[in-house]
Amino acid sequence: MYLIALNPNGKKVVNLKAENLVLSLYLRPNTGVTAMRKIEMVDLKVQYQKIKPSIDCAIQEVVDSAAFINGLPVKEFAAELETYLHVKHVIPCANGTDALQIAMMALDLQPGDEVICPSFTYYATVEVIALLKLNPVFVDVNPYTFTIECPEIERAITPKTKAIVPVHLYGQTVEMEPLLALANSSSIPLIEDNAQGIGGNYIFPDGTEKKTGAMGTIGCTSFFPSKNLGCYGDGGAINTNDTETADKIRMIANHGQKERYYHELIGVNSRLDTIQAAILRVKLNHLDEYITARRQAADFYDEAFSNHPKITVPQRAVYGYHVFHQYTLIVQENRDGLVKYLQAYSIPAMIYYPIPCHQQQAFIGRGRVVGDMKNTMWLSDHVISLPMHTELDKEQLIYIAETVLNFFKD
Repeated sequence: MYLIALNPNGKKVVNLKAENLVLSLYLRPNTGVTAMRKIEMVDLKVQYQKIKPSIDCAIQEVVDSAAFINGLPVKEFAAELETYLHVKHVIPCANGTDALQIAMMALDLQPGDEVICPSFTYYATVEVIALLKLNPVFVDVNPYTFTIECPEIERAITPKTKAIVPVHLYGQTVEMEPLLALANSSSIPLIEDNAQGIGGNYIFPDGTEKKTGAMGTIGCTSFFPSKNLGCYGDGGAINTNDTETADKIRMIANHGQKERYYHELIGVNSRLDTIQAAILRVKLNHLDEYITARRQAADFYDEAFSNHPKITVPQRAVYGYHVFHQYTLIVQENRDGLVKYLQAYSIPAMIYYPIPCHQQQAFIGRGRVVGDMKNTMWLSDHVISLPMHTELDKEQLIYIAETVLNFFKD
């Protein structure tokens, strides 16, 4: 249990009203403290305890089989994820960064080709572009959805543009329908970076829905432990509906070979371990349940903060189903002060991302920046992500929300 010291001038720690809900925590007799489970950005320990028998059994079966590389669970997980995403082909790999690199290699992108991407994203999205000696073209994002949109992308297209990488950031779905139309009309492949968006849906104007990562030419995801679908190490996957592209991806991920010792392409060595696949098979069965829990926590945060003049809650785009990999607020002032304040009250908070990719030292003088990037620059100075995971309880949520609100009262 985690101990939180209370206000010495009074017994009550929290008294937050949210839709007639009032939860007050009081001092334990003669202790001066009240007990609350430690707040984590992601609480994988408690999540594991709930599925421990299934996870332990799955791991033990792999150990008993001794098929640690390319064992049966890898094939089974790929097939089950194909069903979940409604795609024809899922190719597991070692991590999400590899997934992006292999996707670009499979499209035969050549040194000097341009790849349009957001600057407001995790560094890995653009790192692989430079690694392959391609040129990143940075575009601005919508200031409320945090994702790239067609008008900015259209401004960035040149004859050298050979791919577009939309990022479903924080679990928010990119507005895909106009982007798919643009990609189709210009014959530019879309590589969906779905590392933070797995389980999300895009709702087309006619009411049909498709899973994020399953609409573009290729979709890429990560199974890093903190992700909505996370393993207990590194892992990733690439998916596509094009069989020829899938065959090429499989070869590239396996040293460029289709048949052992016969190498047709320059490839890499990128595999999902059998133990990780076995864990992911168990957790895939809980993914929608996990997303529901995240959305319920987000609902609570929204209600607590939605009317505050200095706080903007995450927008839930009408065309998408937000899966809340992160719960990211925009605060109008003193973001860094808020981070320190929360830390003083033992509440972790993160800034994703404090430095845009186009301003990273590694990209100074590299690539092309389209426009003034005013939204990207604003967000980098004003976003803050609060704890978000499947195991948040109301006691924790109320304590977090009240502490944030108290910061703006002081």
